[in-house]
Amino acid sequence: MTKDDVHPPIADKRPVEITYHGHTRTDDYAWLKDENWQQVMQDPNVLNTDIRAYLDAENAYTQSWMADTSELQKKLFMEMRGRIKEDDSTVPDPDGAFAYYVRFVEGGQHPKYCRKPAKGDDTETILLDGDAEAKGHDYYKIGAAAHAYDHRHLLYGEDTNGSEIFTIRFRDLDTGENLSDIIEGTSGNALWAADNRTVFYTVLDDNHRPSKVMRHTLGTPTTDDVLVYEEKDPGFFVGISDTESRRFILIDAHDHETSEVYIIPADDPTCEPRLVAPRASGVEYSVSEHAGRLIILTNADGAEDFKIVTAPIDNPGRANWVDLIPHMPGTLIVGCEVYDEYLVRLERVAALPRIVIRNWESMQEFTVRFDEEAYALGLEGGYEYATPNLRFSYSSPTTPRQIIDFNMTTGDRKLLKQDEVPSGHNPADYITRRIQAVAADGELVPVTVLYRADTVLNGSAPVLLYGYGSYGMTMPASFVTPRLSLVDRGFVFAIAHIRGGMEKGYRWYTDGKRERKRNTFTDFIAAAEGLVRENLASPGGIAIHGGSAGGMLMGACVNMRPDLWRAVVADVPFVDVLNTMCDTSLPLTPIEWPEWGNPIEDKDAYDYILSYSPYDNVEAKDYPALLATAGLTDPRVTYWEPAKWVAKLRDLKTDENPLLLKTNMSAGHAGAAGRFDRLEELAFNYAFVLKSFGIMD
Repeated sequence: MTKDDVHPPIADKRPVEITYHGHTRTDDYAWLKDENWQQVMQDPNVLNTDIRAYLDAENAYTQSWMADTSELQKKLFMEMRGRIKEDDSTVPDPDGAFAYYVRFVEGGQHPKYCRKPAKGDDTETILLDGDAEAKGHDYYKIGAAAHAYDHRHLLYGEDTNGSEIFTIRFRDLDTGENLSDIIEGTSGNALWAADNRTVFYTVLDDNHRPSKVMRHTLGTPTTDDVLVYEEKDPGFFVGISDTESRRFILIDAHDHETSEVYIIPADDPTCEPRLVAPRASGVEYSVSEHAGRLIILTNADGAEDFKIVTAPIDNPGRANWVDLIPHMPGTLIVGCEVYDEYLVRLERVAALPRIVIRNWESMQEFTVRFDEEAYALGLEGGYEYATPNLRFSYSSPTTPRQIIDFNMTTGDRKLLKQDEVPSGHNPADYITRRIQAVAADGELVPVTVLYRADTVLNGSAPVLLYGYGSYGMTMPASFVTPRLSLVDRGFVFAIAHIRGGMEKGYRWYTDGKRERKRNTFTDFIAAAEGLVRENLASPGGIAIHGGSAGGMLMGACVNMRPDLWRAVVADVPFVDVLNTMCDTSLPLTPIEWPEWGNPIEDKDAYDYILSYSPYDNVEAKDYPALLATAGLTDPRVTYWEPAKWVAKLRDLKTDENPLLLKTNMSAGHAGAAGRFDRLEELAFNYAFVLKSFGIMD
C-alpha cells in the first residue's frame, strides 16, 4: 500500500500563540486538547465531536494501512498466547491460617483472587473473580485487593474506564457478598488497620492527584470518614503502606527527589500520625521497623547511592539517625526488606542486581550469587515476618522467571515455580550478551542483547532497540516471552540501559534528568551505534520502541537521528513536554518539575526543554515509519500529546513513510486491561515493525 492508496486525515490548523520568558511560539494543534478533559477521563462520551471525528479518522487510516497484516497479527497473537500457561497461578503466600494467591483460568482475561488453608487440604475459596466482575465493562481493572488481619473481609479497588480513578468496595468473605460501604474517587490505594474495621485510603483531588489520606470505619457512611492527612503542595503525591512487621501504617508524601513519612500504630488507628523527619529538598527516605526501632533507607548526608540507618520510634528525627549500612559509592541500595531475624537488601553494582542478607543477631552478612551474564532479580515480600525464608524472583532474557524460596539460615534454595512456556522453549537456542556502547562523553552504556544462536551477525539482521531512561527506572534484563516472536524471525532484540535510569547507580539517574536530559537521548543513539560497531545492526536497519517517557525518548531520537531508524513505535508518548510542564492543571505537572525542570519560573529550564521537546522540534525532513499509540482516558500522558505530535509530523515531514496514530477509545495509560487484549495490542505493534522490514509471515 502506498501513500496514495488512502488519504490520512489532516488536522485543521487553529493557531494559538503562547508566550513565556519572551518566547512566543504558535501551537497549531492546541485545539486537539478537549477543554473538559477531566470529564472525558471519567466519561469518554463527552469528548468534543470534532476531536472524536479526528481521532476516529486517524484510527480508520491506521487500520487501513495495517489491513494487509491482519493474518500476521493473528499469527503473532497466537504465538504470544501459546507461550502463556493460561490456567496459571502465583505461588501461595501464607498468612496465618490461610495462603493467598492469584490465578487465571484458560481463556480468562482477568485474575481470580483465591485462598486455601495454609496447612491440610487444598480446598480453594475464590474471593474475587475478575472475569465475573468485568462483565459488561469495555475496560476493567482491579487495583488494591487486601484481606483484613482476621481474614474476614476483603477490600478491592476497581477502575472501569482506564482513568485510574478507583472505587473501593468491601466483601464479606464468609458470605461472599459485598457490603454497602462504597468509596469513590480514590487512587486505588487502601489498607487495613489491625482492628479489622478501620481502613485507610488515598483520595484524588480535582486535578487527579492523590492528596489526602482518609480513614473509614466499616458500616459507617463515607460522609463520616476522617481526614488523616492532607498534602497542600501540588508537587507532592501521597501514598500509604505498612511496615513488614505490620506494626505501623505509613503515610508518605513525595515527589521525584524528596520524601516525608508519617507513622501510625496499626493497633491504634485513630492515633495522630507522627512525623519521622521533615522533608528536606533532595532527601529521600523510606521506613521499616524492627524490634522497636525504625530502619530507614535514605540518601541523606550525601549518600548518593543510599545507606540504611536506624532511629528510635519515640524520637525518629534525623538528629537521631545512626548508620547501620554505610554509604558505599558505586553500590546502589535499591531496596530492603526487614524480617524478624534478617535484614535483606537488593543492591545494584555495575548494572547487575544482587541480594545481600544480614543476620540481626550476629550482624554477619553474605551475598546470594548468580551465574548468568545478564539477569533480573526481584524481592517478592510476603505476609510473614517471622520466617527464615526469603522469596525472590529470578530471570534472564533466556531463562523463564523462577520463584525461589531461599532459607536465610541454611542457605538452601527451593524452586517453587518456573514459568512454563506451553509452546516450548529451549534456552540453548538463544544467546544473551551484555555489550558496552561508548557515549558521546565517554561513558559506557550497557546494552543487553538477545538473539537466536543461529542468527547471522554481520549487520544484516533486523534489530529492535528498546529504551526508557527516566525517573530512575531500571530496565531489567528479564524473560519476556512476546519478544521471542521477533527474535525467532531473525531479530536482534536489545535493551539500552541509558542515563535517566539507575542501572549504574543514582548518578546514572541524575546524569539523565533536568539540565542533563540530553544524555538520555545521546546514550540511546550511542547504544544503536554500538550495535552497529559490534556487527549486530546497520544504520537504517534498527526499529526502536519506547512508551510514556520512553515515547519521549523515541520522539527526541527520531528528531536527532532519523537516518538510524527503520521504524518507530511510540506508546502513549510524552512528546508535548514544554506545553505539559507549563500547564499546572494537569495531574502530573507540579510533581514532574524536579524531573524536567520548571519552565514557568526558570527561563533556563524553559529554553532547555524547548531544545529537545519532540513536538516543538519537528522539522520539514524525512522521518522513518512511525506508529504512535494513545489512550483516551490516560491521566498520565493525555491523548492529545501523541495526537498533536502526529498532526504536526504529518504536516511537515517530507517522506512517504507511514505515519500512524492508534487511539484506544476505551482505555488509559496502560492500554487494555485484559491479558489477551494486551497481547493483541502488542501483536499490532510488532506487525507494524515487521511490515516495515518487509516481513509478512
